[in-house]
Amino acid sequence: MTKRNRVLIIDDDPDFVAAMKDLLEGAGYEAHTAFTGADGLRLATSLVPDLVLLDVVMTERTEGLTVLKQMRAVPALAHTPVVIVSSIYTEMPVFQVSPDAGWVPADLFLPKPVDPVRLLAEAARLISARKG
Repeated sequence: MTKRNRVLIIDDDPDFVAAMKDLLEGAGYEAHTAFTGADGLRLATSLVPDLVLLDVVMTERTEGLTVLKQMRAVPALAHTPVVIVSSIYTEMPVFQVSPDAGWVPADLFLPKPVDPVRLLAEAARLISARKG
């Protein structure tokens, strides 16, 4: 039996989380969810997912960025691909950060609403690149 790739969705919007979980599971991924940054970090540490989808604005305005920094400090998660998925890009258009900027150690930034075709393509690409 082939092991399914694990994706962790960390977001405080239950509708978005349910939609992403359905999309990912329909595409053959094993999807796990957390609704707070603290729960997401705990789950990521125990689960060690193949990919993380992470919101920025949750309980606190920059909670996702804090969680990402904490994840990168955990050796088992230091190289796990992380996609920031946030509406911050539409709500605050001046907040355009590229992974190349260096100060936010994410692999990709996608705006909400998410294009499901692009999300699945990027998930496959990032997981494949990580596994070599």
